Amino acid sequence: MWVARAWLLGLAFTLGACASLPAPAPWEDEPPLSYRITYTRSPTPGLNVEVFPSRSFPPQFLFRQPGRVASVIATDINGNQFDITPRDGALNLPSRTTVLRYRYPLVSSPGERGRHMFGGMGEGDAWHVAGKAYLLTPRHVTPGMRAEIKVFGAKALLPWQPDDNGVYHLRGADLIDAGFHAFGGNRCTAHVGESVLEVVLLGRFTHLSAGNLCTWIMEAAREVRTVRKTFPYPRVTVRLVPVPGKSTPGEFGMTLWSSPPSISILVGQDATVESFAKDWVAVHEMLHLTHPAFVPREAWLSEGLATYYTEIVRARSKRQTSEQTWRELTNGFARGQAAAGSRPMKEVVAEEGNYMGIYWTGALFALHLDVELRRVTEGSARLEDVLELLATRGPTATLASFGNAVDTVAGQPLFGALLARHLPKPAFSELAPLLESLGVRIDPGGVTLHAAPGSVLREDLDVARSPNAAR
Repeated sequence: MWVARAWLLGLAFTLGACASLPAPAPWEDEPPLSYRITYTRSPTPGLNVEVFPSRSFPPQFLFRQPGRVASVIATDINGNQFDITPRDGALNLPSRTTVLRYRYPLVSSPGERGRHMFGGMGEGDAWHVAGKAYLLTPRHVTPGMRAEIKVFGAKALLPWQPDDNGVYHLRGADLIDAGFHAFGGNRCTAHVGESVLEVVLLGRFTHLSAGNLCTWIMEAAREVRTVRKTFPYPRVTVRLVPVPGKSTPGEFGMTLWSSPPSISILVGQDATVESFAKDWVAVHEMLHLTHPAFVPREAWLSEGLATYYTEIVRARSKRQTSEQTWRELTNGFARGQAAAGSRPMKEVVAEEGNYMGIYWTGALFALHLDVELRRVTEGSARLEDVLELLATRGPTATLASFGNAVDTVAGQPLFGALLARHLPKPAFSELAPLLESLGVRIDPGGVTLHAAPGSVLREDLDVARSPNAAR
């Protein structure tokens, strides 16, 4: 599940409307916005935050996910203090403010799993929180804006790499998409090729050591490499949060578009090493790293790609057989079809909260697109080639630029015509003929794979291309 950088679209429109480059905002030439974050244990866990704005910063600040901070103390250049109550997370700084101080309480959030991950999760001296929940930021952020963060009182794992003095250097985009943060906990590191995954365990696990958990993350990352030639980022941070009373290794996961992206996974506290074999959550979240952030957000496409490849890569790594892969896919398509009913794809993918419909409608389209790419190029191209091409074009994409990349890889118009086949019709109407052509039969006892016009192509889906392949 993603939070995409929708603000970049507006920025692109703004820049595109000007014939000449705009002058930098005055605060871009000032010292950076400085944050001093101190983790405290007494009387209860929390973050004492001090913000030091430069004189040219605009006075409008806000919490991008408000709710926890009831009071901010502003001190001006003469030492006068002002107690400010944020309204809907927003506040205006008094004239000549030199420092803002507030406390963010670290307590587990009530509500759904995803909401826990943003507002706060943890116990003792190990805590998880989203940066946008506790960082007070300027309301208007420009790409050239600079900020620095320094953390005291606990070892922190933020999305960014600190310098040798422990200072995190941020740009404007980092204040908008601040990712997930961790304070305290135990660390381990996984290496995949030349990439590093920094992992923090935010609590106690009954049967699993740090080594067990890091190996699990490393193996999931290796499965991602069956889709991309190299792991997509040189450094990624992963937070693992135990869920008491649960034994499923991946209870829930989320990837945020910080730069680099940050991943958090809720892990059953009673999970075992043996249970990792059937987990799909870790690799699913990492598969989001293989595609760009879609702006504006296209959940059906981003989740569809990750959901489709979640099954394919587990076949490529031999974690499951081809029959198991197609059973998982067809079972998922059945769940998606039940959620979609007879409605057309264009309605299903636009329905906020219809996760089964959105994920599995997108997964069917991804499968169909992969099959068509292989068919029209006689096996010389595949969907992975589209992702490789997009990676050379920057961290974001639109639906149109994704389609352009598909057509470039195919060597002919393909994306628009295929999408036009799917969108107006019942969401899963293309499923039965596609499975028949691939030699996938759904029987009362499960799934049977048999010879068919597209069965060789189906078998090739399970095979990872060599990283040194020519294309």
